[in-house]
Amino acid sequence: MASLSGAEAPRFTRDRLTWLAYISLSSYAFYLYALGPVLAFLHQELHLSYTVASLHSTIFSVGAVVTGMTFDRLTRRAGRHRVFWLSAAATVLGALLFFVGHLVVVTLLAAFVLGVGCTYLGAGCSVALADRHGRQRDRALLEGNVGASGTGVVVPALLGVLAGTAAGWRPALLVPVLALAVLFVLLRHTAFPEPSPPTSAARRLPRGFWGPCLLVALAVGIEFAVIFYGVALLHISVGLSTGAAAIVLSLFVAGELAGRLVGARLTRRPGRADRVIGFALVVAMAGFLALWLGRVAVLSAIALFVTGLGVGNLYPLSLAMALGAGGGKTDQAMARTQVAVGLAIGTAPLLLGVLSDHVGVVRALTVEPALIVAAAVVLWVVVRGGRGEPATA
Repeated sequence: MASLSGAEAPRFTRDRLTWLAYISLSSYAFYLYALGPVLAFLHQELHLSYTVASLHSTIFSVGAVVTGMTFDRLTRRAGRHRVFWLSAAATVLGALLFFVGHLVVVTLLAAFVLGVGCTYLGAGCSVALADRHGRQRDRALLEGNVGASGTGVVVPALLGVLAGTAAGWRPALLVPVLALAVLFVLLRHTAFPEPSPPTSAARRLPRGFWGPCLLVALAVGIEFAVIFYGVALLHISVGLSTGAAAIVLSLFVAGELAGRLVGARLTRRPGRADRVIGFALVVAMAGFLALWLGRVAVLSAIALFVTGLGVGNLYPLSLAMALGAGGGKTDQAMARTQVAVGLAIGTAPLLLGVLSDHVGVVRALTVEPALIVAAAVVLWVVVRGGRGEPATA
């Protein structure tokens, strides 16, 4: 795997494109972190079963899969700049549908539109950062996700606080709408690095890409299991109200923020992603077991923070490994990882929803440690096989 000494590492520059991507990633993350608490509120407000409530995450994931199947081709035809701003518009539309939706048909449609828009937005940011910063993509993607985590800390608390007011939780969904509108006014002319033209070489991704791609999917499953069912677990195990549990869930995202801040320092020199991911998996497992088995509110809150501390680095660093293993085909690699991400978002929460209806939320969350173990195995295979980030990436 690639490794540079401090003297060899190029200077890391945050230009207009970098800041546009960072802030847009935070808007994307706002809805990702909002979706879990929103499902809990819809479960109560619309009297939905856990399975029907989880269908929103499944529909969201369908949008993500659609993105993965079309991202590479569409960006080559329309250009990254145009696709990026169209995705921002779709994100705004999905948020507005959620804001006005009081019927499950409308909220399911909103989940699909938001899934397409948000995933295109996040994918556009990620490939732009990866191509703009090259070997330092680990650091760029981690820093972008640090801002996303900072946003995520606020989201559950904001939803929980507003849920107790006359306005309700829905006005919180308008915050990223305003942010994207401001970005469009100020930075709409910012140029994006375009994908390299196709060559006569085979369009297939390198065989070494698929291990890190699977790791991305497992990382997303690990994170979303907590995001979507952390509120329900706290409500059942500790006895917190849904609103209070949504506020406490902010500690998970605060832990992710802290973990990514540490990870950003550890990855200032490229080539350390695999070691950071391995340590993060150990921390995530320890934190989740304490959360899962806990029955005391304070201890569960601490365990939630520790879980986030480990989980925070899994997605951005596994994504960096996958993009680095793509052999220079950044858009194609991103498209394939988005299909994997969409499947993970749809499968993990829906599986938890079905299991929760049959055996209860606590027993259903046995899925989480199983995902962590699977991620550790895949990481071991990737590292042992030398299929991490190639030095030429």
